Amino acid sequence: MNLKNVLKRAAALATAACFAAATSASACTGIMLKTADGSYVHGRTVEFGIFIESQVVMVPRGYAFTGETPLGPGKQWSAKYAAVGVISFDNLAIMDGLNEKGLAIGTFYFPTFASYTPTTPENRASSMSMVDFSNWVLTSFASVADVRKAVESGDVLVAPTILKGWPPEPQPFHYVVYDKTGASIAIEPLGGKLVVSDNPLGVMTNSPSFDWHMTNLRNFIALNPRNVPPLTIDKTSFLPLGQGSGMLGLPGDFSPPSRFVRAAVFTATAIPEKDAAHGVLQVFHILNNFDIPVGVAREVSDGVIHSDYTMLTVARDPQALKFYWKSYDDQSIHVVDMNQLDLGGKSLLKLSTASKQPIIDVTRDMK
Repeated sequence: MNLKNVLKRAAALATAACFAAATSASACTGIMLKTADGSYVHGRTVEFGIFIESQVVMVPRGYAFTGETPLGPGKQWSAKYAAVGVISFDNLAIMDGLNEKGLAIGTFYFPTFASYTPTTPENRASSMSMVDFSNWVLTSFASVADVRKAVESGDVLVAPTILKGWPPEPQPFHYVVYDKTGASIAIEPLGGKLVVSDNPLGVMTNSPSFDWHMTNLRNFIALNPRNVPPLTIDKTSFLPLGQGSGMLGLPGDFSPPSRFVRAAVFTATAIPEKDAAHGVLQVFHILNNFDIPVGVAREVSDGVIHSDYTMLTVARDPQALKFYWKSYDDQSIHVVDMNQLDLGGKSLLKLSTASKQPIIDVTRDMK
C-alpha cells in the first residue's frame, strides 16, 4: 500500500471515529400541524456533532433501486412515485423527504434500541439496509395505510448493514411517516422485527421506543397554555410572576424524552394558521424552539469536543408538494417545488444545501 492510500485510509478512519462520537448524541425532533382549512404540514430538525455535507435530490419515476444487505444485493424495485428529499455523503439515501402523492418520511437516530432482521439466503431478496428503507417507502407508496400494510405483511426486512461512508457498524434508525390526510405512523426495528405504531400527534424524537414516549406524556397532562390564576391565602394574594405559569414543569433540556414532551405540547397548543402556506412558517417557528446551539450538547472523544447542533431544519407541504429547508449557516428558507420538476425524467437532480446567511443593510431605507 503506497503512502497516498495509507493517508486516505487514515483520514477515512478518523472521519468514521469522529462521526461515531458525534452521532451518539444526535437530537432530531419532528412535528406535524393541522391548519384551519384542514391541511397538514410537518417538519423536523437535523442534528449532528460534526458537519455533514448534504444535498436535496429529486428521484424520478422509474428509477431502479437495489437494496444493500450484509450478504450483498437485496430487494430490487423501481420508483412508482417521484420523490424529493435530503441525502448525505452523496449517497442516494433520502433521510428525509416527500413524494409526489404527499407521502413523507423522516429517519431518526434510535441508539441502543434498534434491532434489525439478520439476513439469510432465504430472506435476502426481501431485505435492504436501514437507509434503503426510506427510499423504498417514498418511491413505492401513496398513503400511510399502504405503508403499514406492506410493512406488517413482511414485504420488506431491514438488515443490519454497514453503510459506505458511515462508521463500520449498522446505524440505529427508526422512522416517522406522514401522508396528506394527516395520518402518521412510527416504524421501529425492535426485537428483529419492524413494529408499526399509530402516531396521532405526529411527533418524533429518538430513544427510547415510541410507546415509551407516549406513556411518558401522562406525566405532563397538567400542563396548560392558560396562565395560573392568583392564589389567596389568609387575605394575601400571590400572583404569577409573568406569562407561561401554566407551563411550569415543562422539561427544557435537549434529551429525547424532554424534546418529545415539548414537541407534543407546542403542537397541541398551537393556534392553527389559515392554510398550509402559513402553516409551513409556523412549523419553522415551533422548530426554532428545538435549535441546539454549538456547545450546549457535547461529547469528548480522544480529547476532541463534538458538539451536537442543528444543521438543518426542514418543512414539508404535502398539499402543494413543496419541500423547504434552512441551515445552521443560512436561516433563509429555501424551497423546491415538485410541480416545477420533470418527475418522469431520466436522471437524478441534485442541489447542495450549503449557503451563507445574507445580511441585508437597510440603513439607506431609514426615513
